[in-house]
Amino acid sequence: MSLTPTLRLASYNIQKCVGLDLRRQPRRILQVLDRLGAQIVVLQEADKRLPPRPAALPHFVLNEAGWQIADLGGAGSLGWHGNAVIWKGADITVDTLAHHDLPGFEPRGAVRVELTTPIGPLRVVGLHLGLLAQSRRRQITHLAQDIAALPSMPTVWAGDFNDWSRQPILDRLAPRMRFLRPLPSFPALRPLGPLDRIALGPELEAVRHEVHSDQPAHIASDHLPVWADLRRRD
Repeated sequence: MSLTPTLRLASYNIQKCVGLDLRRQPRRILQVLDRLGAQIVVLQEADKRLPPRPAALPHFVLNEAGWQIADLGGAGSLGWHGNAVIWKGADITVDTLAHHDLPGFEPRGAVRVELTTPIGPLRVVGLHLGLLAQSRRRQITHLAQDIAALPSMPTVWAGDFNDWSRQPILDRLAPRMRFLRPLPSFPALRPLGPLDRIALGPELEAVRHEVHSDQPAHIASDHLPVWADLRRRD
């Protein structure tokens, strides 16, 4: 009997690699990534804030550890609007890369990477929503409309939704997506807020979904990573 393949995807706001000890240590973030055991990781705050927004987690550090990087940025950036997608494994290849501008008071954007993976074609959307509730609602609605206009494909959204509520406020604005249960991921030392979320299209399900709190994740960033083991629905 053959087993249905799974793929572990994680979302991690790395806070520009500055830990709670105020030290910028990219290789400490790398330790967290390696201990996650994820094949695909969606990152937020992956670039420094000021133009030309160089990568906070250098390309060569990731490459030396066997990570591949979706070419979403420019001028040395790791991603776009701080959102980046990295992966490990020769059985994952990139087919399409794209950006989505998001409306709101602050400049925000989402990235889209369509890949061939061990569980089949997969559309990964990485995002970091705004601080204002009204902006977040507009951004989710806008992104849902953008994605709905694309050809059908198994889809996952992952990122920092900046929403403290455990009620399905944002979830209702993207009815084609199923948000996994909110898990406390912020602040890292004493997590209370379910800011970091993963949402799945109807073709996917999560067989496991957790927060990663092993050392040094408790100090490497102000967020803890969240992850899910995904598989195609029968």
